[in-house]
Amino acid sequence: MLFNSCSKFLDIVPDNVSVIDHAFKLRTEAEKYLFTCYSYLPENGDGWFNVGMMSGDEIWLPQNDQVHWHPAFRIAQGMQNRAKPYFNEWGGDLKGGDGRYNYLRIWQAIRHCNIFLETVKKENVVPDLNDFERQRWIGEVEFLKAYYHFYMMRMYGPIPIIDVNASEASEPEDLYYKRMPVDDVVNFISTLLDQAAEKLPESITDENTELGRVTKPIALAIKARVLLLAASPLFNGNSDYADFKDKDGVSLVNTSFDPLKWEKARDAAKAAIEIAELYNVKLYKYTNDRYNLSTQTKTQLNIRNAVTERWGEEVVWGLSNSYFVNEALCMPPLARGGNVDRFQLQGVWGAPIKIAKQFYTKNGVPIEEDKTLDFTNYMSTRTAVSSERFYIEPGYVTARLNYDREPRFYASLGFDGGRWYMKDGASSGSDENGMYVQAKNAERSGVGHFTNWNETGYFIKKLVHWESTTNTTNAPTWKAYPWPEIRLAELYLSYAEALNEVNGGSAEAISYIDKVRERAGLNGVVSSWTNFSKSPTKYQSKDGLREIIQRERSIELAFEGQRFWDLRRWKLSSEYLNQDITGFTISGKTVATYNVERNIFNQTFIAPRDYLWPIGNYEIRRNPLLVENPGW
Repeated sequence: MLFNSCSKFLDIVPDNVSVIDHAFKLRTEAEKYLFTCYSYLPENGDGWFNVGMMSGDEIWLPQNDQVHWHPAFRIAQGMQNRAKPYFNEWGGDLKGGDGRYNYLRIWQAIRHCNIFLETVKKENVVPDLNDFERQRWIGEVEFLKAYYHFYMMRMYGPIPIIDVNASEASEPEDLYYKRMPVDDVVNFISTLLDQAAEKLPESITDENTELGRVTKPIALAIKARVLLLAASPLFNGNSDYADFKDKDGVSLVNTSFDPLKWEKARDAAKAAIEIAELYNVKLYKYTNDRYNLSTQTKTQLNIRNAVTERWGEEVVWGLSNSYFVNEALCMPPLARGGNVDRFQLQGVWGAPIKIAKQFYTKNGVPIEEDKTLDFTNYMSTRTAVSSERFYIEPGYVTARLNYDREPRFYASLGFDGGRWYMKDGASSGSDENGMYVQAKNAERSGVGHFTNWNETGYFIKKLVHWESTTNTTNAPTWKAYPWPEIRLAELYLSYAEALNEVNGGSAEAISYIDKVRERAGLNGVVSSWTNFSKSPTKYQSKDGLREIIQRERSIELAFEGQRFWDLRRWKLSSEYLNQDITGFTISGKTVATYNVERNIFNQTFIAPRDYLWPIGNYEIRRNPLLVENPGW
């Protein structure tokens, strides 16, 4: 499961013996069981399995070629159903689903956690395990048990609380679990995380073998996520769930708004930030400049490396079980240099135009609000000049939408004419005369290969490590990195969001947003809105600052699997996931024919049904105590 020497434990399950005690006879065997509990963690570094990354509207795959399609993307296409649910975590690989897709088996994971805890808490078990290590292991598995419950709650809402395993002698009716109200589930998870945090180390000391194992900052960061979800509109005062009750008439979602939930979320985020910073977690900045790079490129590396740097200084929780493996799907072959061909670089992950539009202007405000820059005709074209050479190839003609944008736009997206800095893209690592994208039909990055093309015209640069070797005639060498499940920037923005909900227009909330903006090369909220926005006082109200925070999260955490869950908890999916997916006309071979917005897919989101996963017909039939989620 874990980095280096611990990797051998990844897929270990207990020996098939009649007495479970055999698995805990000695420390070595018990450690195998510990890593069995870890082995169910989601593989979020693989787009095939990261449901948040691929089920929404941030990343789109080739529409008429299903080679790269998978269950999460089929959900984005509106194919979710109750007969055979996609990403069927409730049923695992039982009859109701397809075992290829239901890879986590969360209920099985929780059962293993309960077995571990029930056994290792007995002091006479595992006699060669010292007290310090015993408590640490218990804390790790308490965390995992809480996390697995949270994983299910985020998908399904009210879920059963499996705190104790049923005995092997149980009658069938004793195995019928009821769904518990969301508030009860949240309290259970939060309490369990507190218990775990007391036992966990504050940091990893043996980085050669233990990176990825749970620490106290990780436990508190997940608690902040849990309480932020609980405080958000989906589960806090949502009248859509007024009739959502179990078969005994118990309401499964409290439809009364509770402002205290936001206070709990605020306090949890603050506690997570404080302990993370205490142990030297900080916003990443590219400071070791070996190549005399421009300010523009260094700022882009601030943003890219915050995600791609291995065990970077900003990462609160890196998933050592899941390195990012999709760089080839993000990066196309580039112009200038010996960049490898389409069989090895594909660039099939595309961002829709609406995602490109969400990034700010260079003035740090939305394109629709900037009073000094006109983006009305955002598909009109102009020629890039020399002063823009670190963003766009000089002399290249590209769409208005690609000019005058903030650094995160250029760090996150590749586009026709856009520069794409890689260390091996020019001699001595220079960013002068670097590689760039040519995305028109029949060009190096454009459509023309029978399986590999980008549907929208925007490539996902942010997830490609700048030190990967691609400027070669041989196969690329990817500098893989553990998936950064939680970054400090997320905690800052979560804290700001909760602060604003408790005290609208909070100056402290703005200060935490500004920490993230400063790293991204932008001025602060007050300065940017006062000087450049058509709504200069927007940040002064709770509603206005809420919009700013939500936009800031969508930009800062773009392509990291967060937007999908954020839109759900904000109850905004019905607004954004009912907008059309559009892109450039990738069949065009000229500036005039390529730079035309075309409709790719009419995305639909049915509310309130699609806010929660269907449990599915099979599970509902076999457990008479279950009720299906509303709308399914």
